[in-house]
Amino acid sequence: MRIDTVLLKVASRCNLNCSYCYVYNMGDVTWRDKPKLMSSKTQAAVAIQLKRLVESQSAPFAVVLHGGEPLMLGPQRLESLFETLRQSLPTDCSLNVQTNGALLSPAILDVCNRFGVTISVSLDGPAHVHDKHRVDLRGNPTHSAVVAGVQALRSHPSGQSMFSGVLAVVDPASSPDEVYQYFKDLGAPSIDFLYRDGNWDTLPSGKKRADTSEYGDWMSRILDLYCSDPQPPRIRFLDDLIKLVAGGAGTKEGMGITDFGIVVIDTDGTITKNDTLKSTPLGDRFDKEWSVHTSDLAEVVRSSDFANYHAAQRPTSAICSTCEELSICGGGMVTHRYSTKCGYDNPTVFCTDQRKLISRIRRRLAAHLARRTAA
Repeated sequence: MRIDTVLLKVASRCNLNCSYCYVYNMGDVTWRDKPKLMSSKTQAAVAIQLKRLVESQSAPFAVVLHGGEPLMLGPQRLESLFETLRQSLPTDCSLNVQTNGALLSPAILDVCNRFGVTISVSLDGPAHVHDKHRVDLRGNPTHSAVVAGVQALRSHPSGQSMFSGVLAVVDPASSPDEVYQYFKDLGAPSIDFLYRDGNWDTLPSGKKRADTSEYGDWMSRILDLYCSDPQPPRIRFLDDLIKLVAGGAGTKEGMGITDFGIVVIDTDGTITKNDTLKSTPLGDRFDKEWSVHTSDLAEVVRSSDFANYHAAQRPTSAICSTCEELSICGGGMVTHRYSTKCGYDNPTVFCTDQRKLISRIRRRLAAHLARRTAA
């Protein structure tokens, strides 16, 4: 068992109220009982456990500050946390922040720069796309505040090395051409498109039925724009699918059959499963209660319970096991397979979408190879 990513939930609250958020708006309320911010005591325990983990597996991992909104820690607490982590972890363990961008400030950027922290900003597109779902706690639009944060990041002397890209949730009702050009004009070095969370009982917003392909159609158009752009930004969603179709390996969770080791540590130190599982009634809790204060994280990830959670990334559905695209699709995210009737024993609810997109990629690769052969 190798861990690739450790998500630190350093803040259990958020300054935004995005309508599609799996933490606050998809039924889970466990965040109400969590400390608002990760305490210095828990931070110290996390650092000790992560040091043991990296020594145990003899391989680095990425540490990603998450929330809620991690920048609610403020510059002083962030500096203390980064210093604690840097003292405990080898330099090849990267430190990253996933933020909504509205709280980015010169002081926070200076702290991140000092400790070599990269920053990814959640931004869905131009104002009328972004503000449709990403509003603050009073229901006000947030696009201008987020863009101001991105501009502060880009204008920082080390902005080019700190800015890792944007994370954009797909709205199939939006124009893919407009969204793609928007991010190009913004100067985003990479775009990580995400499908909205949903399952067979509660369809993702924008899908009329499970067998329709609104998301696949939208991403297929992004693919066409991407492939025809002589200087495109990186799009990891498409890069991974293209590599997988070509016979390579992917790096993104929910694609291919490459195992992806992820562990989540909550603000109180509780060790949990991938928190996207909050969007299903089965939740993100292990049967056993583990904490960085009382458990050895290296032993936790070697336990049978953790192995079963890890193995759940591989789909169990008979439909998936006989599908010719399984090595590429990978069955999708576990949370997107859920139904009341079968639990996670289903294909992803985005099965039709992924089939359409993979087929489009195959045709493009075949045409490319034909042109090279002819030349």
